[in-house]
Amino acid sequence: MAAISALFVFGLRFGIDFTGGSILEVEFEQRPENAAIQEKLKNLNLGEITIQPTGEKGVILRLKNIEEPIHQEILKNLGVLSGVKELRFENIGPVIGKELRQKTIILIIISLAALFIYIAISFRKVTFPFSSWQFGIVSIIGLFFDVLIPISVFALLGKLYNIQFNIPIITALLTILGYTINDKVIVFDRVRENISRIRGIDFNTLVNQSLNEILFRSLSTGTCSLLVLFFIFLLGGETLKYFALTLMIGITVGTYSSLFLASPLLVSWLQRRQKRG
Repeated sequence: MAAISALFVFGLRFGIDFTGGSILEVEFEQRPENAAIQEKLKNLNLGEITIQPTGEKGVILRLKNIEEPIHQEILKNLGVLSGVKELRFENIGPVIGKELRQKTIILIIISLAALFIYIAISFRKVTFPFSSWQFGIVSIIGLFFDVLIPISVFALLGKLYNIQFNIPIITALLTILGYTINDKVIVFDRVRENISRIRGIDFNTLVNQSLNEILFRSLSTGTCSLLVLFFIFLLGGETLKYFALTLMIGITVGTYSSLFLASPLLVSWLQRRQKRG
């Protein structure tokens, strides 16, 4: 509930990939610090500038739409810091940004639908106490939770620190869907095995036993992934920083939802069905 509230109250601070703007890529003879670049361009009234180091000497500047005279002024000011060569300059119109935003939403919906079908096919032989499509619905609820939390965190970060929601973050969210669905399949697969192997115990106890059997495996896999992402976040530079942060949040939430949300949802669903019966 808090995540949904944060999303609605703060909203997302979309980057120019979605809203439109200008992208300028340059290469310095000796790349200056980001703070020095910001200071040198401060007097041009460019609004918020996102500076992304690339390669050994390059920088990508993302800013509002600018005209050619301002473009030349930027190059002139950057040249004072160090010798500079322009590699790319382009404007992204708001129409293109709007279209990209719509396609992103469609892509996420298609991904969720494909994952639902995958779960339904994988568990098609399960008939008791749930059918395969019910496993699919529980998985999609868990995946929605896995994606909602990182998005709400970036809504908060956008409000507090002006962090923009951009294409690398979308890429990380789609990666989270693939990573965490694997976690849920492992949990559900162990439940399926125990259904056919163990007789005479209630479903609640069976699910609890299944979780105990795969708990260490899931936690160790998640922890190893988080360690790698943590060092990417620290050392990977501005390009990978928020991509890694999104994955760290998503994997943490996804591991939690696989163990402590998806399986309890199965148990709750069965209990409600039994009460109605």
